[in-house]
Amino acid sequence: MSARVLIVEDDPDLRGLLRTMLAMEGLDVDEAPHGRAALDSMQRRRPDLILLDMRMPIMDGWAFCRELDRQGDRPKVIVLTAAADPAERAAEVRADGWLGKPFEYKALLTAVERVLRQVTYGS
Repeated sequence: MSARVLIVEDDPDLRGLLRTMLAMEGLDVDEAPHGRAALDSMQRRRPDLILLDMRMPIMDGWAFCRELDRQGDRPKVIVLTAAADPAERAAEVRADGWLGKPFEYKALLTAVERVLRQVTYGS
């Protein structure tokens, strides 16, 4: 895999773990602790994929996605959530995928690869 991923997660330990796992797979990884910082990061480097926590301080996942929609040219998004129904959270923001927390390494890679194939092949 060779793509740029932006991790938007307020838990620094999980953010660091995600960064390590994705970098080991050859991905170019940026990170942000909340939606506002993620928008600032995107001004510098546009990601192909965003891994998005929904509940964060300053700007949560719902507000972040509304701003992405307002700006247009939205990257692919995978929602990361501990909610009882992660698919519902993903549908609320029109995400391209979801992972329920906690998740396994293989599930993360499968979700990321599936969505990045959509970027590569324009699906």
